[in-house]
Amino acid sequence: MLILSLLQATPGGPNPFGTVFMFGAIFLIFYFLLIRPQRKQQKSHDEMVKSLSRGDEVVTIGGIIGKIVHLTDDRMTIKTADDTRLEVERSKIGRRAGGSPAKE
Repeated sequence: MLILSLLQATPGGPNPFGTVFMFGAIFLIFYFLLIRPQRKQQKSHDEMVKSLSRGDEVVTIGGIIGKIVHLTDDRMTIKTADDTRLEVERSKIGRRAGGSPAKE
């Protein structure tokens, strides 16, 4: 009988504090598991892209490896072979070619 009395709704209706607390807890879980790590990774990538200079070897998001020969504010030209040059947006650079692999 005690279990049945606990499962029944309270006479005053649902507790609004409990609902607000539950939504707040869910938001905090999403923030610490999804939003915060993604922002940290994006900030790290932006700093890496800003620090690139002429002569650095890079790998694009598409997997093309090349050496930077020209830089502008939003684009860069990479040399992939003797006579091949590609113009790529800075944001599409995945990593430096000589860098260590990503942590798992």
